[in-house]
Amino acid sequence: MSENLDLVRSIYAEWERGDYTSAAWADPEIEYSIADGPTPGSWKGLAGLWEGWREWLSAWNEVSAVADEFRALDDERVLVLHDLSGQGKTSGLDLGQMPSKGATLFQIRGGKVTKLVDYFDCDHALADLGLKE
Repeated sequence: MSENLDLVRSIYAEWERGDYTSAAWADPEIEYSIADGPTPGSWKGLAGLWEGWREWLSAWNEVSAVADEFRALDDERVLVLHDLSGQGKTSGLDLGQMPSKGATLFQIRGGKVTKLVDYFDCDHALADLGLKE
């Protein structure tokens, strides 16, 4: 489990700097989804991951995710609770002013992320995972 936590921490270190350019950590058949928020959707494979990210990132200026907490849920899944920052290109919406924290779920097998689920609303993630606090 500690290897999975280390992998996710290294991914977040890049994201906290606003660097979303590497997917060396992703399985070639990764399943990526945005569960809620303004642009929900799902994609498959590395091309799908890039497409989903491109769509999401294109709506924001200087977006970054800063991890608040890393939770190893089991041998394969790590949940990260985070704060998002950035500003909507069209709307001017400041992500830092949104009332709830976000979350990202990583499912990892063989040292690669096989499934990635982004949530704008941390409570939605916790409810989906049966962890509602």
